[in-house]
Amino acid sequence: MSTSQDRPYDIVLLGATGFTGRLTAAYLAEHAPSGLRWALAGRNRRRLEEVRRDLADLDPDGAKGLAELPLLHADSTDADSLAALAACTRVLVTTVGPYVEHGAPLVAACAAAGTDYLDLTGEPEFVDRMYLAHHEEAVASGARLVHCCGFDSIPHDLGAYFTVQQLPEGEPVTMRGVVRAGAGFSGGTFHSALAAFSRGRQMAAAMKQRRAAEPRPSGRSVRARGGRPHRDPVTGYWLLPLPTIDAFVVARSAAALERYGPRFTYSHYAGTKTLRYAAGGAAGMAALLGAAQVPVLRRAILSRVPAGEGPSPSRRSTSWFTVDFVAEAGGRQVRTRVSGGDPGYDETAKMLAESALCLAMDDNPPTSGQVTTAVAMGDHLLSRLQAAGLRFEVLTER
Repeated sequence: MSTSQDRPYDIVLLGATGFTGRLTAAYLAEHAPSGLRWALAGRNRRRLEEVRRDLADLDPDGAKGLAELPLLHADSTDADSLAALAACTRVLVTTVGPYVEHGAPLVAACAAAGTDYLDLTGEPEFVDRMYLAHHEEAVASGARLVHCCGFDSIPHDLGAYFTVQQLPEGEPVTMRGVVRAGAGFSGGTFHSALAAFSRGRQMAAAMKQRRAAEPRPSGRSVRARGGRPHRDPVTGYWLLPLPTIDAFVVARSAAALERYGPRFTYSHYAGTKTLRYAAGGAAGMAALLGAAQVPVLRRAILSRVPAGEGPSPSRRSTSWFTVDFVAEAGGRQVRTRVSGGDPGYDETAKMLAESALCLAMDDNPPTSGQVTTAVAMGDHLLSRLQAAGLRFEVLTER
């Protein structure tokens, strides 16, 4: 149902006037194949026209038709406009966050219309609430609801997927992921993160409700567990437990795919070269979490970081990330790495756009409902990202 060819568009991008949305639109403009039917959507026609003019500059001879790219009206507060938007496309991509504030009506529209949905959220509460509210409806309509299609959490989800393929089949797997990055961030990302930090009770309640409702894998066990700060003898880094959505995404892929073995355990960390940096990172995170609980402090912090702004091209050009995985199964140990350039913006736009192209164009495994990138697209998305310049490599094995 969600792959119906009689809809006017293959892909619609909502939020193209924002910082990450502009980068995603530019990536699609440069890499979309001939004949792809795509459009930009938003509530401000003038700003959409500005984005379209910028895209047309990438197409000076007009061969791609970017100067005539369709512009569609949609408002996250107008359910009728979102329903119309979802009904006119096979794949709907949104960069409009914080998702816990703005995202639910669009997910509802896609689940009802059988339209594939992609976003960039890293907000656990939003993902859990969307599962509870719309998973079963999406299963019935054929829609694939795929959250976390940027740095949260594709390098971690597909990195774990890639790592498992290097291990013997049918054996219990123990794995840890170690994230390192040097990059700036946008105001929108900071606002989303602080909003999530301020909603600890709501996040815990949504997680508890999902655990009660979501079926467990039959005859297998999957666990995302917290670790403790320590020095990793394999990577040589000091590890600090990282309470992000990535570990939950990896665990959900493991629960859905038997290739992860009869027993799969995953731990997620930030890695630093020295103990001093690890201690400083822990102290900074604790201070930010504390400030997020006090409304007056939260508002003061947010006022200093305007939304809609991000790092300059020169700053992004020097940014980088790595995610190392160390896994053991059947007496074998393997260390792999996913790496790339600017994680929050250039690479995130690439991941989101390639995910949209993958859902729209590739012969993916049959699935529906709320699913992860590994479950929905697996090998096809992995191949696309490798071809687009992200590195997935085996560092050591013994």
